[in-house]
Amino acid sequence: MDKLHRITELKRILQNRRTPITLRQLTEQMQCSESTARRMLHSFRDDFGAPLGFDRRRGGWYLANAAPEGTNELPGLWFTTAELHALLAARELLSQLGPSPLAAETAAIHAGIERLLAQRGIAPADITQRVRLQAPGMRPCPGDTFALITRALFERRRVRVRYLPRGRPTAADEPPRDISPQRLTWLNGRWFIDNWCHHAKDLRRFAIERIQTAELLPDPAEDLPQADLDARLDSAYGSFTGPPTATAILRFTPERARWVAEEQWHHHQQASWLPDGRCQLSLPYARPDELLMEILKYGPDCEVIAPPELRAAALERLRGALGVYAETDSR
Repeated sequence: MDKLHRITELKRILQNRRTPITLRQLTEQMQCSESTARRMLHSFRDDFGAPLGFDRRRGGWYLANAAPEGTNELPGLWFTTAELHALLAARELLSQLGPSPLAAETAAIHAGIERLLAQRGIAPADITQRVRLQAPGMRPCPGDTFALITRALFERRRVRVRYLPRGRPTAADEPPRDISPQRLTWLNGRWFIDNWCHHAKDLRRFAIERIQTAELLPDPAEDLPQADLDARLDSAYGSFTGPPTATAILRFTPERARWVAEEQWHHHQQASWLPDGRCQLSLPYARPDELLMEILKYGPDCEVIAPPELRAAALERLRGALGVYAETDSR
């Protein structure tokens, strides 16, 4: 019987008893030596964090503060090896996504999973060599700011921030804003805080890396219905807030179509195949900026069909890019 099975048997024995069990009784039930039983008790307490106590008067072991049946499971005890591998890989990905407090908060879980894998003869250190996350364009945000925003989010408190929108050189002229955090969003390699801005009296989505200062306030955060958040923040493509103003219709060449058909640009998108092998993608958007950047990266493999203003904007940017190269080649 391996160690994990012995720990499982020990847990079952202790849970089924109403009185402490002596070491001798335990060796008889587990059919092992006293030294093995003692090692299992110590591992149960130290490695698995079990609430194990010892009654000196009765000379026996017991589970202290045991939860009702079905709720006192050992962390990770019922995971298969494959599931433990997946959890450790997920933790490694999270630590690479950052910011650093995220890795710090999951350190205890990481260590517990490593112990469980080690008990099964698996080297958890291999995970760091086998898992890599590459996210070009990712914008890391300050760990202290992320931690404060996260705390305010779950404690339901307001935060006073000084926010610097993209394209503005300094935050000196930006007034402080009191915000009520609603939820965290990971989008296109960036962390955002969806919030109710008391300064603008409206919903806003702030990129956390653009928050220059943040102060936790004692005031309770204002809660908004989830349906309102979904309608205002998730109904259109990209990070901009607001309901959709138009629907983009894009056509991709047959060479690119097989890739795009497997991508999700937006959860309300609609994709269809054309007779000539091209793929047509329709999706709602509120503002064209981010969508245009996504479209233009496909170059000649993507054509904007509608609306006319989006097609004209794409054409203008393509002409501008061509003009830059024309000027360079003529020098």
